[in-house]
Amino acid sequence: MTPREIAVEPADPFRWLEEISSPEALDWAAVRTAETEARFAGGDRDRLEARLKEILDDPDRLIVPSRHGDLMYDFRRDAENPRGLWRRTTRAAFAAGAPEWEVLLDVDALGHAEGTAWTFAGATHGPAGSGRALVRLSPDGGDAAVVREFDLDAVRFVDHDAFRLNAHKHRLAWLDDDTLLVATALEGGDVTDSGYPLTARAWRRGTPLADAPPIIEGVASDVGVFVAVDRTEGRVTPIVVVAHDFHASEQYVWRGGEPQLIAAPQDAVVDVHGDLVAVRTTTPWRVDGVTHPAGTLLVGPLETLTTGDGTDLRVAYAPTDVAVLESWAWTRTRLVLTVLESVQSRILSVDLETGSAVELDLALSADDLFTASVATLDAEEDDEIWIVARGFLTPPTLLVTDAASPAVRLVGHGPTAFDATGLVASQHWATSADGTRVPYFQIGPRSRSGASPVLMSGYGGFEHALTPEYPAIVGPAWLEKGRILVVANIRGGGEFGPAWHLAALRENRHRAYEDFAAVARDLVARGVSTPDRIACHGRSNGGLLVGNMLTQYPDDFGAIVCGVPLLDMRRYTRLSAGASWIAEYGDPDDPADWEFLRTFSPYHLIEPGRAYPPSLIYAAASDDRVGPVQARKMAARLADETDAAVHYLEPVEGGHAGTIDSAATAALHATIHAFLDATVARGD
Repeated sequence: MTPREIAVEPADPFRWLEEISSPEALDWAAVRTAETEARFAGGDRDRLEARLKEILDDPDRLIVPSRHGDLMYDFRRDAENPRGLWRRTTRAAFAAGAPEWEVLLDVDALGHAEGTAWTFAGATHGPAGSGRALVRLSPDGGDAAVVREFDLDAVRFVDHDAFRLNAHKHRLAWLDDDTLLVATALEGGDVTDSGYPLTARAWRRGTPLADAPPIIEGVASDVGVFVAVDRTEGRVTPIVVVAHDFHASEQYVWRGGEPQLIAAPQDAVVDVHGDLVAVRTTTPWRVDGVTHPAGTLLVGPLETLTTGDGTDLRVAYAPTDVAVLESWAWTRTRLVLTVLESVQSRILSVDLETGSAVELDLALSADDLFTASVATLDAEEDDEIWIVARGFLTPPTLLVTDAASPAVRLVGHGPTAFDATGLVASQHWATSADGTRVPYFQIGPRSRSGASPVLMSGYGGFEHALTPEYPAIVGPAWLEKGRILVVANIRGGGEFGPAWHLAALRENRHRAYEDFAAVARDLVARGVSTPDRIACHGRSNGGLLVGNMLTQYPDDFGAIVCGVPLLDMRRYTRLSAGASWIAEYGDPDDPADWEFLRTFSPYHLIEPGRAYPPSLIYAAASDDRVGPVQARKMAARLADETDAAVHYLEPVEGGHAGTIDSAATAALHATIHAFLDATVARGD
């Protein structure tokens, strides 16, 4: 048997649910959804739905715009415009707190006119002065979107000689006013096993895309080919990326002719800025006789990695045991670093000439735990940066500053979504099965007695860190009632840099689940709660996490909420974009990998006759990233083979987000909390 062959799979009585749009599968999902909605309808749930929708549509909620030159762009949904308005104002008016918004596109009106309920999926602005943008519109909230060229001066779509593409998972960037760098499967392109583009091409206005020869071409087993263009001080640098897997890629500079490889490790994160390049190491990298540890940021001339030997790179940031680089951004003359120190944010501004750094004074309260991130900037213009800060008990706040100055100015803050009186946010540490200390945040009453209902959340994958966020939904639905929210910073995430992520990769995935269970048990040991009063909620990879809590640790939880999840690790690579995550989880078509994959495949860990806590599983029929079928099969098998109470929801629209507008979001979360009220918070 070759490594890519697999033994005959056992019969799966629910394989028919993998036909996403078959009438039988859709009918099954519709019946289960109606049953769940009827089960939790009424009184408190409906009042919560109305309140959540009011919060989500609040006209005073914080506006976080995107800067392009002297203009600020924003996409806004509200009660009157559920699909949203794309609009703009001047930077000066916005900074002064008196924006006068010009509507560019009314997505609701467009949908009504064209008979398609469009979802705005973003816009890619053309070169400065071009007056053009590429607008992306999804027909169902999924990742696949159509592309239409928009005239920002005339405020309308371009009719003649326009760039347009039908729905697919495109990647596009402007080379100049009349040329796009395009990665798409349409017009002569092809797709990888993961469903992403296989080639990149330069598309000239007025010519057929199919006539554009490939710049570079991947292979079917690659995740995909992607494109970008850097514009810095008049220098245009086209970039083509071949992602071999989710964590390994090669980046090329293309200026016509043969692309030039940027000679960095394939697992590093590479970022081009004019004639400079930044490389964040994922594993140790030896350069010029020096070994740089994982998580180091190196900066130097781009040519040192395209034509040289890398010896001109210098260290811009070196991690410590508790402080790691989360992200970075370039302004005109500075490099802005967002650092996580014990899973809380600091922002540093580095002078590109001298290497000296200043820390921005965000003037945040000592009574909360915070996250801060760069929201927008325009590196072609100046060193101005706009920052969003938020805490578990503090609504989002928008700040602006010159990156060379530590002082910041308050621009605005969001409204309070819930009464936080008497609540406190704190950080605690649990000890996992292998002795590793795992941090978690606890938000709840300062004073409490007895076992409290707890809602845990976690992710633990893809180096994604869970940092403090303002709980605009969980706050009014849960915290305001004196209950406790816990956010677990388990391995697999990025809370302590790439090593924290790599510690739970593939055959070590069990460490993420042991970490999460250890946090639940620590809550019990500290007297915060009891297992029957602890629920957990996870989405996507977090859905896989809580699916494993359901099947491997059923005695530690009183309820499970599992959203848009991976659950069938035997079949996941054959479903939607699943093949793109083989580097994270393993390849079930390799018998050696299946031996460890089967140990965290919740669908295969269900034991007939075993007692499981109640579960609410939800997905969306339009999800073209994970897809709804693993959620369907899990719910069907639990209902058929066990006595567990399992509830299922599957809206048609929403994509991987699970919901498509404020009304759908409010409805979903109202049902989730009605389920929690009926399980871990019963009688509370």
